[in-house]
Order: sequence, then C-alpha cells, then structure tokens
Amino acid sequence: MNNYFDHMLPADEMARLHYLPTVSEFVNWIEREYADMPALSDQVNTYTYKQLCERVAHRRAFIEGLGLEKGANIGVFDRNSADAIELFLAITSAGYTALMLPSSLPAPAVAGCCVRFDLQALFVRDEFKALAEGAPARVFPCSSTSDAAAPAAEVDPDSPAAIFFTGGTTGAPKGAVLSHRALMRGCYNAIFKPGKVIGVHRYIALLPLSHVFGLIAGTMGCFYTGNLIFTCEDMKATIGKLPVIKPTILIIVPGICDILAGLCKMYGPQFLGGQLRMIISGAANVPPRLVDIFTKWGVEFCFGYGLTETANLTSANADALTHPTSIGKIYPGQEAKVVDGELWLKGDNIFSGYYKDPVKTAEAFSEDGWFKTGDLVRFDEEGFLYITGRIKNLIILANGENVSPESLEEPFYADPCVRDAMVKEDDLNGTRVIAVEILPQMPAFDGKSWEEVERYMDALVKKINESLPTTHRIMKVTVRKEDFKRTGSMKVARNQ
Repeated sequence: MNNYFDHMLPADEMARLHYLPTVSEFVNWIEREYADMPALSDQVNTYTYKQLCERVAHRRAFIEGLGLEKGANIGVFDRNSADAIELFLAITSAGYTALMLPSSLPAPAVAGCCVRFDLQALFVRDEFKALAEGAPARVFPCSSTSDAAAPAAEVDPDSPAAIFFTGGTTGAPKGAVLSHRALMRGCYNAIFKPGKVIGVHRYIALLPLSHVFGLIAGTMGCFYTGNLIFTCEDMKATIGKLPVIKPTILIIVPGICDILAGLCKMYGPQFLGGQLRMIISGAANVPPRLVDIFTKWGVEFCFGYGLTETANLTSANADALTHPTSIGKIYPGQEAKVVDGELWLKGDNIFSGYYKDPVKTAEAFSEDGWFKTGDLVRFDEEGFLYITGRIKNLIILANGENVSPESLEEPFYADPCVRDAMVKEDDLNGTRVIAVEILPQMPAFDGKSWEEVERYMDALVKKINESLPTTHRIMKVTVRKEDFKRTGSMKVARNQ
C-alpha cells in the first residue's frame, strides 16, 4: 500500500479495516463489526448498525418478493432519507442494480429514466408520487418493507451494483455502470483520513445520494468506519441544525463551503456546532481563501479528485496547507500514467462502461484497457497530482495552440475577492477572443459601489494578463451580478 495513505490511520485501525469486494460482504461485515454502535439518524430515530442491517434485510425480502430477474435495474426516487439509504443497501446486497434518481427530476425525466435504464421497479417518495404517475415501471413507496427478512445474496464482484449519472459540466448525461468491485474500492478509499476514523465522527448526508461523491465518500465511507450519519431531506433546514447535530466531519463541495463561511460570518464559527474537525471537499477546486477561513477556525481541509467512472475517489490530499492547489496522491490499487498530458488510469475502481452505449464506452478506453479521464494533469517531484485542464474545454487559438481555461482561472481563485470565474472563448467585435466571467465575493466589497467592483476586477484581469503570453491574454471581461448556472455538484456549468 502507498505509504502516504497507510500512515494516515493508526496501525490498529488499519489492521481492522479490509477491502470488501461486494456490498453483500460489506453489509454483513458492518453488522458484525459495529453491531451496537450508532449508524443512522433521521434526527428523530437513531439506529445501531445491527438495527440498520436488520431493516435492510427486511427490505431485501420485499424486493426479492417482486420476482425480478437477478441483476435487474431498480430505481429510487427520494431525498436523502433513511429510506433511500436502506433501499440502496438492500437493492445492491440482494443482487440487483441500483439507480438513485435526483430528487429534482420532473415527471418526463422520471419516465425517461425508466425507459432508458430499463427500470423494472421504482421506489418513490410519497411527495413525488404524482411525478411517477404513468412511469413504465412497477412503482412502490420508499417505505416498502416486509415482515420477513432475507440474507444478503452471494454476488459476483464484477456484476453491476449501481448506475450513476455522469456528464461533467458539458455534454449529455450518461449512465456509468459500477460493479460491486469498483463501487467497494471507492468506498474503501473513503476510509483514509488523517487520525483516528473508527467510531469517532458524525457525518451529515448533505450531498445528493444520486451523486457518486455523496453516496460513496459521504455515506458508504461513513459506514465503512463505523460512524454515525444524519439524513438530510432538506439541505437548508439541515444546515440550520448544525449547532444541534454538531458534525465532526463534512463531505461537501466548495459551493457549500462558501455558504457555510457566509453563515459563520453572520453567526460566528460556533454555528458549525463547535466540534467540526475536518472538511473533505471535491467536485471542484477549493479557493485558497476558504482554506484560510476554516483553518483559522481549527478545521482541517482535505481535497479529493475522482470521476463517476472511477468510483469517485482517485486521489486525495491531506496536506492542503503545504500543497494547496494539488488534488493529492493516487490511491493504492490503481495504475496511473500521463499520455499527451492526459491522466490515464487502470484499477478495480474503474467503471464497466456506459449503460447501453458501446460507442461512448469504447471512446473512454484505450485499446489496451486504460481509462482516459479527459483531465490534463502534471505530477510534481513528490508525487502530488495537479489538474491543469480538461481536454473538452480547451480553447484552440488562431495559431493552433491549445489553451486550458482552467489554468487561466487559477489565479482568479487565488484572489479573495473572487467567488467564481469562468474562462471561455467569446466574440469581440467579430473576432474570437479569450473572455472571462467573474462572480465577485460581494462581502469583500461591503460599502463599495458596483462601479468600484468592476474597476477592481478590470485591474485584476490586467494584473493577471501581465503574467501571461500575449496569445493567452484575456480580452473580454464580464462581472456577474447573478450566480452562474451550476451542475448538481454545484460546479460552474460551462455550457451556459
């Protein structure tokens, strides 16, 4: 094992935690290993690991009673509830394939998912019943369970466990199929955090379970280490309860970090509950100003990088203060190489393919089986990894040179007065130029006029341009009053 990760955990905990290649083995193991420890709370009821796994066993019996062919695709259309978490564990440990639908889907999209992903059954939250009317699948309430219990099924580690939507910030979403082996490798990678991890943390399921980061790092990683997780059916209401829940760790994205920083400015750092020790952030770069803010409050930052296709976790950085712009080191159990600047990966965390899309699947892999991430990267001399851009986002200059918009955005994020920035190609007086849209960090401009904000940003662009080759300079500046359109993981959507 890579010493970087091996040394994060105490030796006694490292000896206790093992990679389990199927959800079935995982569910049986956590029931034995953590039986009487608290596992899941909806802020009214709290279930131990034994109770949670017993509830999952009764849900398994209900699912098996449907008479579906093993491996059939089953959807869950819910918020981040106890029902949704239990259903995911039940579906996968019974030998079926789970698809967690985003709670924001409109009725036509729900029906479309049933067709596109061949859903044989769909568990639906009561408040979403009208959205599932007419869906071409057998529909059941998310509360469905059985008086009987069924044991976890024996499943092939290479059989499908779940399908996750993926598409990044551009392009139509696809369904990435994760085998049990891949899913559980991602879950195992989630155990690695500095210090003790077994039974010492309180999590909150803030990120959507339909997103691979929320389910693998935010939920399954919690269960792998015997910790307690609180459900989150309403993000605004749950964030308001942070002083009561007193989380010790938050698995979130930079957009939520920004929200929390603003609330702490209004109500003081105690708004976080007084016991927060760590934030693990992924899905987008974390601006250095946020690291500085939370570090002053005694909260440690860890960064991560991954894709839906890599079961979420590919690399991690537990040294945010010394390597603030790095996404860390590659997790063990993977091979990595850089081909023409692009990161290629192999390992048992790699997805099986895009559901019923052999063309896109073939495009994602090299002839000898390497997954082509589409991310442009570099490694430093210590083995830390840095993202320098995304191939699909490259701007092609008139001289044929490629420019990565992400590399041009980086100095903007280093400025404490910038909340977000997006570099793109745009038209200026009939000529294609490099442009930037900037979303100011408005609390930094308290008492200032909008004209002063624009002058500050113009001066910042001028300063950044002075450090760039002439061909790379930004020629058009837009300062936004409204937020960017964002993806489900709160990244800036580039197709706006």
